[in-house]
Amino acid sequence: MLVIVLGEVVMGNAGRALGALAVALLMGAAVAGCGSSAGGSAPAGAAPAVSDPHAGHGSAPPPAPLRSGERFQSLGMPVAYTPKAPNGGTDEYRCFLVDPKLTKTAFLTGSQFVPQNAAIVHHAIFFRIAPEHADQARKLDADSPGEGWTCFGDSGVTGDAWVASWAPGANETLLAPNLGYPMPPGSLMVMQVHYNLLASGGSAAGSDQSSIRLRLNDDAAAMSPLQTGLLPAPIELPCTAGETGALCDRAAAVADVGKRFGAEIGGREDQLVKLCNQGAPPAAGVTQHCDHKVPKDATVYAVAGHMHLLGRSIKIELNPGTAGARTLLDVPKYNFDDQAIHPLDTPAAVHAGDTLRVTCTHDAALRGMLPQLKGTAPRYVVWGDGTSDEMCLGLVVMGGAGR
Repeated sequence: MLVIVLGEVVMGNAGRALGALAVALLMGAAVAGCGSSAGGSAPAGAAPAVSDPHAGHGSAPPPAPLRSGERFQSLGMPVAYTPKAPNGGTDEYRCFLVDPKLTKTAFLTGSQFVPQNAAIVHHAIFFRIAPEHADQARKLDADSPGEGWTCFGDSGVTGDAWVASWAPGANETLLAPNLGYPMPPGSLMVMQVHYNLLASGGSAAGSDQSSIRLRLNDDAAAMSPLQTGLLPAPIELPCTAGETGALCDRAAAVADVGKRFGAEIGGREDQLVKLCNQGAPPAAGVTQHCDHKVPKDATVYAVAGHMHLLGRSIKIELNPGTAGARTLLDVPKYNFDDQAIHPLDTPAAVHAGDTLRVTCTHDAALRGMLPQLKGTAPRYVVWGDGTSDEMCLGLVVMGGAGR
């Protein structure tokens, strides 16, 4: 994962990245996953949305026509994998190594992930592995028993960069044809799949053999590179007034996340509180926000927000409280099954020192209403990788200098 720290690029793993959040805006490379524009209309050429993302399907909807210089390439898991959650949890994050076999630089201009068993696929992220780290990725794969390897957080490979993603409701978004994500020759890709095994209590619940269709443009001279800013905020959601239990204690809940996903993931909530609260202690409440400083001039082309099942609303604002304030994303009724990327009707110029604020509202009462969460233990909810945990994450797709 790339971390822009005061204008300098620092390579690091997920734990070091979150430690650097106190002075950094996390930057990866991400392909827009799917969806409609901020104004509610589909982007030109977008493929139709899937009506029921949890129904399970084995083929992607028809793609939009290829544009000048573009070609399709499909990549998938070589064999089916049967997930089983480790550490007594109900979620597995599994990484699978795939090779686009690039012999010259190409730009990733779109992607269409196909969850073969959508009943258990919570979301997927694709990381680009630079050629100089390809052997490390191959060794990690070879040294891990079974297909792929366990990978909470990032891929576990030095210098990985987020270049594609999928969440329920996602299909394919096409931005301007000259925008894309650079893929040097010899690059590999890691497909990280989050398997949600709540329904089976963490035990095996069928196999999966997901795939992705890449949209690549080989005309590097005509392309402008993109990257995506990741804007996290803490979650400090207490149990409802009618709930009791050992995990309603914040310290116990944080420790439980660490037990299920490891110390790096378990420490993220306290890292985010330190960053976003400017040194103030955590304050329990349904709504939390975080301000991130933009490290360099850029143009924002698209935005998205990610929460889990307790999410109620999410918003991304540019320079809130100032004369030039602009709302880039406003989802007042969050739907986990509609996590589309939203291309902006008018791209937004951002400048070094500007503020990007993400604000999320969660509702612990949903725990007793949603079939997926009924029967789960009451808990003080903090940032965690599990389906019964929560996230507050804004994504801002940007490139070039502000204009």
